[in-house]
Parts: sequence; C-alpha cells; structure tokens
Amino acid sequence: MKNWLALVLMVAVAPDWAVADWRVWTVADTGRVLREDPAGPGASVRLAAARNEWEGFQILMRSEEPIAGVNVEATDLQGPDGAVLAADHARLYRQHQLHLEQGTYRNDAFRPGWYPDPLIPFRHPVTQAPLRDGRLKAVPFDLPASQTHGFWVDLFVPPEAKPGEYRGTYRVTAAGGRVSEVSVVLTVWDFALPRVSTMQTALGSPAGRIRSYYRQRAAEGKEDPPEDWDAVETQCAELISRHRINATPWGRFAPIEQADGTFRVPTEQVDALREFVDRYHVNALQLPRPTSVVDDPDREKVKLHAWLAAWDRAARELDRPHVTFFTYLIDEPNDEEAYRFVQKWGRAIREARSAYKVMVVEQTWTEPGAGGADAAWGDLHGAVDIWCPLFCLFRPESAAERQALGETIWTYTALCQRDPTPWWHIDYPLLDYRVPAWIAWRYRIRGLLYWGGMSFWNQVDDPWTDPWTYGHRDRDPELVFNGEGTLVYPGRAAGYDGIAPSLRLKALRDAIEDYEYLAILERMGLAQEAEAVILPLAGSWFQWETEPAAYEKARARLAELILRAVK
Repeated sequence: MKNWLALVLMVAVAPDWAVADWRVWTVADTGRVLREDPAGPGASVRLAAARNEWEGFQILMRSEEPIAGVNVEATDLQGPDGAVLAADHARLYRQHQLHLEQGTYRNDAFRPGWYPDPLIPFRHPVTQAPLRDGRLKAVPFDLPASQTHGFWVDLFVPPEAKPGEYRGTYRVTAAGGRVSEVSVVLTVWDFALPRVSTMQTALGSPAGRIRSYYRQRAAEGKEDPPEDWDAVETQCAELISRHRINATPWGRFAPIEQADGTFRVPTEQVDALREFVDRYHVNALQLPRPTSVVDDPDREKVKLHAWLAAWDRAARELDRPHVTFFTYLIDEPNDEEAYRFVQKWGRAIREARSAYKVMVVEQTWTEPGAGGADAAWGDLHGAVDIWCPLFCLFRPESAAERQALGETIWTYTALCQRDPTPWWHIDYPLLDYRVPAWIAWRYRIRGLLYWGGMSFWNQVDDPWTDPWTYGHRDRDPELVFNGEGTLVYPGRAAGYDGIAPSLRLKALRDAIEDYEYLAILERMGLAQEAEAVILPLAGSWFQWETEPAAYEKARARLAELILRAVK
C-alpha cells in the first residue's frame, strides 16, 4: 500500500520533462500565443486583484508527440487565517484557434498563422451545467504534436474576500496518468472595485444581433433559431455584465401618449428597468430617438418637450442617478444633410434641459477635409451632450473646451486613414483592447462605444472557422477585417444558445477594471499621482507602450497608491 501511494505521489509532482517532453507554462500578461509559438518557461503564475474583480491567466502547452485527453482541474486557493477562494469562483475555457491567411487592412506586422480568440467554456456560462451537445468541446482535448494550445482561467475575487495571499495548485491532466501542476498565487488587495463601473459603455445588444443572424440562417435553410429567446437574452446580459459592459434591456421601454397630450413611461416598465439596472450593474441606457414620435422638432416643440418630460419623470422614478439616459442621434454624420439634422434635432432637444442626452458619433472640431466634415456646414456646438470621436480624430484641446462646458466625451474605434491607433481585430495585439481605457482616462474620456452588438456574424457562414467577419470579398478582396464587429461567438457551437466570450473580450474587461483603479484615485483627489504612473505608458492615441508587462507593473503601482490612501 505504501509503495502504491509513493508511486502516485511521484506521478503527481513529476516535472514537465518527464512526461514525453510535455511542456506546460503560464502567461498572465495581455498577450496572445499562437499555435506556431514555442514553449515558454514556468508552470506557475502570480496574480493580484482587488475585491470584486476578475483576474485571468493562460495555461499553455506543447509537446513533440500527441497528448490525448488533456483536462484542467481548478482547486480552492487557501488564504490567510483559513480564508478560501473556492474553485467554483473560477471559470475555465479552452482557447479555440482561427487560421488567418490575410492580415487586417493596414496591419503591416501581420504574420499568417493560427490565432486563438474564441473561448469554449467548460460549463454552461449561467447554470454551470456540463456541456454535452456542442460540436466543439473544451475538454477532454487531444493536443496534437508540435502545436501550442491553451486554456483561459478566470478567477473572481468576491467582495467579502479577506485580503492577503492565496495559494493553490491547478492540475493539468492527460491520458496515461500524465499530470502537470501549475502553482497559482493570488494576492487580494484590501480595497474593492465598485459594483457599478465608472467607465460607461455602449457596445450594443448581442441578443438583438443574434436574432437577425438566425433569421438569415433560417431563411437560407441552414439553421433553426433558438426556441427560448428569454434564455438567450438572459445569458447574453449576464455574460457581458460579468465583463463590466452594459447590457441592453429587452422588451418595451418607451413613453406612451396620454389623453391630455402628455407622455408617460408606465410604472411597471420603470420597475422592470430598475430590476434590470440593478441586476446587471448598468450605468448607461440607450433610449429611442425622438424621431419615432415627432416629425419636426421646431413645429412640434410642445409634443417633443412633453415626450422628453416623460423621460425626466422615468429617471426620477428609477432613482438611479448613476445611470445616463442617452440617444444615439445619428451614426457618423459625414455630409451636410446629416450635419443639419444634428443641428436641428440636437439643439431642440437640449433646449428642454432634459435628463435625455444627445450622443453623436463625431469629433469635437470641424475643418475642411477632416473626418469627412466641412467647415461650411457649421459646427455641432449646442447640439451635442456626448461627443464620441474616433480614437484617431480626438483632439485634446478641442475636447477640453467641450468638457469645460459640461459636455462629455466618449470614444470608439473604426477604420481611420490617419496614423495607427489601437485597432480591434484578431490579428492585432490584445493590448490594443486594453490600452484604450488608459488613454481614455488620461483625457477624462468617460465612455466607450462599439458597433455590431459584439456579434456581427452575418457575413460569414461560421465565425468559429472564418475570421473575416466584415468586408466585401467579391468587390475588394484586399480589404480584410478579421473579427470586425465581433467580440463574442455563437454559443450553439459549444452546446448552448447564446454567446461565448473571446480573448479580446477578456482584455477589454481588464481595461475597464484598470479604468476603475484610475477613477478611484481621481475620486480620492490623487489624479496627479495616477497620471504620473500612466503617462509614460499611455501618452496619446498615437503613442503608447507596447510591452504588456509594463501595464501589470503600473497597475500594481496604482493599487499601492489606493492602499496607501485608504489606510
């Protein structure tokens, strides 16, 4: 019996070189490891996080011969004075890889290869039930010879977690009794991120896009739509909420005209909205445009103001002052007619001084040939509450002038013919998803927008195999956009209806959490100290540090500033 136990213990602690040259290592920085990349050093990882924060890392592996039946087992992390971070606080995924033959437009650093991006969950994202019916399975996984593959581990630190150091060992197992151990050390800092994020987001509704995707698939005779749309809506909302991105309410939420000519949002709708806002930690709500009820804002000013008053009343009844009510008035006004539309409608709405805010996807300045705008059209001053310029069309001086008047700046990424800024495509570095939050805070930009509902899959047959999600292949085969409009993937391939996350979504979540550290310091009156940390890294939209480890070191320094202030 003793000899048998000794044999088991020898296998459990066997070094990587003892099991058919099976190399297992970890990566905690914001980087992507391709199938062709060689093995890295170190089967251990050191992490740090605040309470109420997610922190992730990668477990990667490579072998010169095939390894069958690979699995990853999470364990409890043991902390100070008997505290435990339970294994069920972890979320595990296998990284699925996409073959990229062409680089995204203007990506001069592109190299063809197999890029990990979609994440196949071990269990159902909401119920945590085992997944059995998908064509793609997370585990067991058969590792091919001479290929690098990986897993993603998400650790959640509960709000009530005791600060200090937690330790544990994750086991990577395979057929034939193979075991490789990964040492995990997590330091929990003695402060918490707020339940509701400071950075506002408007990335659209994944479930809304999924409806159009499955309508198209059904019309083509390829695939039936989900049977339970409420379950899809719930799963989408919960997943993006866990990534600190605003979920979009489903169902009706709009003022109803009364017999006396006033408007009112029904109390039951406001109550349902409050429950939704609280459950999914929402801080911004996109509202219907006034064009749905008013044809001309000048001729029908009384009706417009009555409709806006209904939103004011709904905001008071909602009683969630951190929530911004806004409308996406028009998308990228790039001609004179569009400018005139914004000038007319935006100024009419702002005249009412309502809680209903006007957001326009445009830069804060206008001059000939700049961003499609022309000085002859006039400016949009007085017509916009929330400006949302492209990364590359942001001008600090102009933005500061609008901010001094009480207006807000958001930002977004899209094709821009100027100097390179962070681009949100699969073949660009993952850091391009994280650094925008640092640059945004540096300029007190308060929101982030993205199109496509994170799930624009309509131009490909299967986004799990085809990364070219946006473009016109027939007309312009060189204009490639790998992963454009997508941050999530169809969950059905993994065995459930809804969405599966990506490595890019994880990097974006980390960005929003980083922004929270900076916002905490700003509220403490320590903005200058925070700027001293981040300015060497995030100088502007055209200049930033490209080494991921530098951001982890800076994040730790931000945490030190917070800890020093709260003592």
